[in-house]
Amino acid sequence: MSKAKHIVIVGAGPGGLCAGMLLSRRGFKVTLFEKNAEVGGRNRPIRMDGFVFDTGPTFLLMKYILDEMFQLCGKRSEDYLEFFKLDPMYRLLFSDRTVDVYSDHDKMRAELQKSFPEGSAGFDRYIKKEGQRFRKLYPCIKRDYTSLKSFFSWDLIMALPYLALNHSVFSNLGKYFKEEKMRLVFSFQSKYLGMSPWECPALFTMLAYLEHEYGIYHVKGGLNKIAAAMARVITEQGGTIHTNSPVESLVIEHKAVKGVRLQDGTVIEADDVIVNADFAYAMTHLVKPDVLRQHNHEKVKKLEFSCSTFMLYLGLDKHYAIPHHTIVFADDYNANIGNIFRKKTLTKDFSFYVQNASATDASVAPDGKSALYVLVPMPNNESGIDWKNTCADMREQVLAALEKRLGLVDIREQIVCEKVITPQTWATEENVFLGATFSLSHKFSQLLYWRPHNQFQELDRCYLVGGGTHPGSGLPTIYESARISANLICRKHGVGHIKPYNAAPI
Repeated sequence: MSKAKHIVIVGAGPGGLCAGMLLSRRGFKVTLFEKNAEVGGRNRPIRMDGFVFDTGPTFLLMKYILDEMFQLCGKRSEDYLEFFKLDPMYRLLFSDRTVDVYSDHDKMRAELQKSFPEGSAGFDRYIKKEGQRFRKLYPCIKRDYTSLKSFFSWDLIMALPYLALNHSVFSNLGKYFKEEKMRLVFSFQSKYLGMSPWECPALFTMLAYLEHEYGIYHVKGGLNKIAAAMARVITEQGGTIHTNSPVESLVIEHKAVKGVRLQDGTVIEADDVIVNADFAYAMTHLVKPDVLRQHNHEKVKKLEFSCSTFMLYLGLDKHYAIPHHTIVFADDYNANIGNIFRKKTLTKDFSFYVQNASATDASVAPDGKSALYVLVPMPNNESGIDWKNTCADMREQVLAALEKRLGLVDIREQIVCEKVITPQTWATEENVFLGATFSLSHKFSQLLYWRPHNQFQELDRCYLVGGGTHPGSGLPTIYESARISANLICRKHGVGHIKPYNAAPI
């Protein structure tokens, strides 16, 4: 039956590719349309003068989920990708100390003893308690929330005590650690969701636990290779991918999506459509203003969105001996966070993240050179900042910070090539609504049943994947969104498939 069913996927980002991989394996006719020349969306490569950079995600967390997606297609991820487990995972630079963060628990205890007066006293308690939280919440992450009935599940009832609804990540960490900087070691991960640790729901206290328990990975050539591998699996299974093929709109009749209209006017009919475009962009650009009620243009604008990022990709004529991942904290981290999320203003005292993939992977840069990826969290475009006039000054500030905080005193002279992405260009070139790089905020009222549903509640024959639907942003959860939507489509058409199972090594 499935062979006659045509699934069109809008966007070949991580969610679209993963869904396409699963559905083509199950016998559906799968066609993906991608506006860029290469697949991956924000997971695609940036290539300049022999250097390769990941556009967005730069490390793989919860690798077992990716492994499982390949297993569900009868494949092994290691046949397509080469993985490097990083330990130390990253280096944290504060104004008064440096902390290397390990997934090896003995090394991590020793590092905490060396770096903080309170030592490692709370670490084991943190690992134990957050492990319990994860094991209770993980089944909730994997469920679909297409109805209130699916929401009120035994899994969720069992998990309710672990939601800690009256706490943020930062306040919840007070159960384990006293010193503010100690808590920051285990709470800056809120930025992975584009949120402040002082506002991020306490259930996400488990994010750092996932790093410490399962480690983080680099993929040879960059994480963009995951997107390329998924595309290869899709084509091996008979699916079709069209690059340089932007979708202009969804074709909607009587609140049902019948297909897509490409920018060149071609209409492609489909039995179901999966939307992997940024959710808010899709609702405000691919759907006419009068079609939706709950997610029309005006209501979408009233949702809460994540922060944005200022990106600097530098091809350097020198090999720099700095760690693979480094996070540099502002002198006043709390004030920096407040400027980004509440005041939505710029500050010269900012935090930033640097990936030096060349430290581990020689394939991303020519011999003796470095490919440096720099990310600075920024207010999203609700700020009204004029990035055309601000970009050059921000670039100078970032280069000065690299000189001062990382000791790269000659970096300006070593620049062979570079690319900048601002919050504004995230919006205009990457179709990210408000330049909010991590999509909708992950506040509790925009999670689970209250996040846009995987089977989109306002349009029949329409499914969502990506960071703007359940479970949320980040590669592992985006892959889970793809599995949920693929399973819903299979259920609709009576197509059997391997049931989801818990592959977590817990």
